[in-house]
Amino acid sequence: MMAHCILLGLAALWLASLVHAQTPLRVLSFPGGANLPLWVAEDKGLFAHEQLAVKVSSTPNSVVLVQSLIKNEEDIAMAAFDNVVAYQEGQGEVQLSTAPDLFAFVGTSRGTIRLVVSPDVRGYGDLRGKTLAVDALATGYSLVLQKLLQLGGLEEGDYRLESVGATATRAQALMENKFAGTILTTPLEIAPESRGYRRLANAVDVLGPYQTIVGIARRSWARDNREALVRFIRASTEAIDWLYDPKNRAEAVQIYRQHLPNVPEDAAQLHVNALLGEREGFTRGGALDFEGMMTVLRIRSEFGLPRKTLTDPARYIDERYLKAARGR
Repeated sequence: MMAHCILLGLAALWLASLVHAQTPLRVLSFPGGANLPLWVAEDKGLFAHEQLAVKVSSTPNSVVLVQSLIKNEEDIAMAAFDNVVAYQEGQGEVQLSTAPDLFAFVGTSRGTIRLVVSPDVRGYGDLRGKTLAVDALATGYSLVLQKLLQLGGLEEGDYRLESVGATATRAQALMENKFAGTILTTPLEIAPESRGYRRLANAVDVLGPYQTIVGIARRSWARDNREALVRFIRASTEAIDWLYDPKNRAEAVQIYRQHLPNVPEDAAQLHVNALLGEREGFTRGGALDFEGMMTVLRIRSEFGLPRKTLTDPARYIDERYLKAARGR
């Protein structure tokens, strides 16, 4: 009887250890409100429910983000889909130490790209001879900026681009009048616009659908950590589903302010509402936007160096993990 009780006790301890065992995941992202799904997944216990211990760190720029993945310093990154394409095609900002095997496994947001300029800039012509800030010259939204300027009648030599870093850094630099304009993503355009800085273009209105933030990992890492990745996707997409439920909006604003305490409540409400738009914002279900990815490829085919014609988004994605997470 005593031995039987001991065995039952050991079995209970073993089961408890399984329940409480958490898989560590290192996630790198740009600072700012676009991390709201990650905050919700953490604060509402969605990561814990999936037995994940997720550590989210901030990157100063896209170069550090990609290099951190390649060096196995991070497991997952949240960044623009264009970064995957650029580095896989040898068109990235820097030469990597090893051949990359990056891919996108989930869509987090679409659209939300704004060209914001100084109050005195009334049109594209006013940007002639001026300097505009970008994260990196060869990747991300820099190419969107170049396309918008081209459509606005400016040629490459009519303006200068300077690498500054993450969107929050560029927004601050713009408001300090260090640059005539920059690309900002929601909600980081709201503060400058409230101070008189002008939105010269909304990218989707000019260029069509655009795939912005995606989840990125190395294919080799994903194969070795399939279950952890599937659980991460499930928790992240459930967080976005939770955010889109109207009854959760007030709590979503509270979570937003817990992570960005310097944002006043009325501003936080504007930020959250902007991130949850029907046309632009977070992506329900984690779907990757085919038309949005095609826009990325068209722009990269035109401005990426060395020149390549890119036509197949499937080269840069793998939706099997997303389908497993969503039960499809």
